[in-house]
Amino acid sequence: MAYITLNKNHFFNNLDIIANKTKTKDKIAVVLKDNAYGHGILEIASMAKEYGITKAVVRCIPEAKMIEEYFEYILVLADIPQEASQKVRYTINDINDIKKFPKNTKVELKVDSGMHRNGVSIEQLPQALESIKKNELILEALFTHHRSADELTSEWFWQNENFQKAKDIVKNLGYENIRFHSANSASTLRHSKIDEDMVRVGVAIYGCADSDILSGLGLKPVLSLWAERNSKRELKQEQRVGYGGIFESKEDVIVSNYDFGYADGFHRICSNNYTTPEGERLVGRISMDNSSFLSDKEKLLVFDDAAIIAKSAKTISYEVLTSLKSYIKKEII
Repeated sequence: MAYITLNKNHFFNNLDIIANKTKTKDKIAVVLKDNAYGHGILEIASMAKEYGITKAVVRCIPEAKMIEEYFEYILVLADIPQEASQKVRYTINDINDIKKFPKNTKVELKVDSGMHRNGVSIEQLPQALESIKKNELILEALFTHHRSADELTSEWFWQNENFQKAKDIVKNLGYENIRFHSANSASTLRHSKIDEDMVRVGVAIYGCADSDILSGLGLKPVLSLWAERNSKRELKQEQRVGYGGIFESKEDVIVSNYDFGYADGFHRICSNNYTTPEGERLVGRISMDNSSFLSDKEKLLVFDDAAIIAKSAKTISYEVLTSLKSYIKKEII
């Protein structure tokens, strides 16, 4: 079967880079949504705890329950609970959802500073705060999300200015002890000084450096994908491989078939258009459960940097990683 290795030293290296920016581990919240970007939520949670991280961000309640024992603080981005929790905080994404939260729920209000996706508008803030108070919720934080932090444009500065306006409104309405956070991975690494209470780091801790902002900082990919050989054969000159026979050999070669296909998360668009880090060429179409390479190896390193294979897949590393099925076995090395 295909399997994943997770490099703990690389993971700790990436957290060291983040901690150097924040000046303390206490400000770091690791983003573990969507199976920790395909890395395995329990595996990454255990390593984060070992490093000394106490905060995590997830997408939904089932994810929060999976990692409750690992962290002191968990923020759920997109779910509404049936009952309040002491450890888990929940995001208010829409002013109309406030009445849906149970009494005494710890909530964090998301403000739309310019992404125009989730969150209440700056103009809605007084109304939202009044509704939170009326419904007896416990407001702990105000936060936002950047739409272009990983691009060298002025939009990052513009959204920071908008969020500052939101902060001022909340403070002027008497909220003295509220926490603030806005920085994702790229925003964290762009700041000269982190003066907010928390950073939410996802792609950086996994070592994916697709953007110019994240490249050249020493981040190291954590995940490597391996596949095991099902069979091998000598392919004669002019013989073809796989569905449609789109690869025709120009000479006699050894072709091995490996147990990793598009059902496991190997993007079919890479068919006949990818070479592994160790030089083995992918030939023919990727099948549901199989792919063929010019290789004689029993175990094949398919990729050790999602950003590189993402170029063949005409996508981004996030999609490559989150496409990996959760059932693929993982090993921390």
